[in-house]
Amino acid sequence: MTLHITMRQLQVFGAVARHLSFTRAAEELHLTQPAVSMQVKQLEAMIELPLFEQMGKKVHLTEAGHAMVKHSATMMAHLEAIERDVNSLKGVDGGQLKICIASTVNYFATRLLSAFCDKYKKVKISLDVINREELIRRLEENLPDMVLMGQPPDELDVEATAFKENPLIIIANPQHPLAKKKKIPITELSEQTFVMREPGSGTRSAMMRQFDQYGVKPKPGIQLSSNETIKQSVEAGLGLAVVSTHTVELELKAGRLVSLDVEHFPIIRQWYICYRRGKQLSATAQAFLDFVIEEGKNV
Repeated sequence: MTLHITMRQLQVFGAVARHLSFTRAAEELHLTQPAVSMQVKQLEAMIELPLFEQMGKKVHLTEAGHAMVKHSATMMAHLEAIERDVNSLKGVDGGQLKICIASTVNYFATRLLSAFCDKYKKVKISLDVINREELIRRLEENLPDMVLMGQPPDELDVEATAFKENPLIIIANPQHPLAKKKKIPITELSEQTFVMREPGSGTRSAMMRQFDQYGVKPKPGIQLSSNETIKQSVEAGLGLAVVSTHTVELELKAGRLVSLDVEHFPIIRQWYICYRRGKQLSATAQAFLDFVIEEGKNV
């Protein structure tokens, strides 16, 4: 039996197998759920065996599915090696990049990517803006060429290079009682309500480490997973928040938010460009790495 399996079918199958969900696979691949189902059905028809079975609301791999996971990983590795070699022969201008960035990075990443594309006009970039948890999962599975994020994960073996400072500041509504005060003792924050990012957020972890160090126990306010909704909530007077200064540049200039003058703030962190250690970088990926390290601090 001759199999004519496509790279796209392997990508789709791999996404469904990772998530055990056709819906989440469709979201990751930016496809409709029927398109994902069709690719899987075509692959099943080709091998004449089912790859998944559904019990209630849960999707499970069949025995053939488990076998396909093992072999598809090998096939994808070979196909990606071919793609790297071909792109290297084309040179940087003919290459492709798969970039994943943390949602907070998105506030300056577009300027960075625009500058890179101005220099390498024929490079095709696939960009996903995702939360830290999903970003680490994709990095673990070696899916993107490069990742732009805050603190690299300790649990993964990655190459990580800092390229830009990431100051974390405390923002408030301009009418907040602390808005016009100078040199606010950090202990005074124990009396304040904070709008917070979700657990697992790098910003939230850095904030709590700083507060724990100085014995600050802020009053818990609403918990949000979006920088935009956090800014809107603070502007509406629902509390204070700790955010990257890069996320509020426009609001601070417009006077819709203010940065509080609190001792031991800002917290100076870094933005990093990361990839899995041992990954073979294409000429395009290496060019992007070098560009970010050299030019990232200027955007």
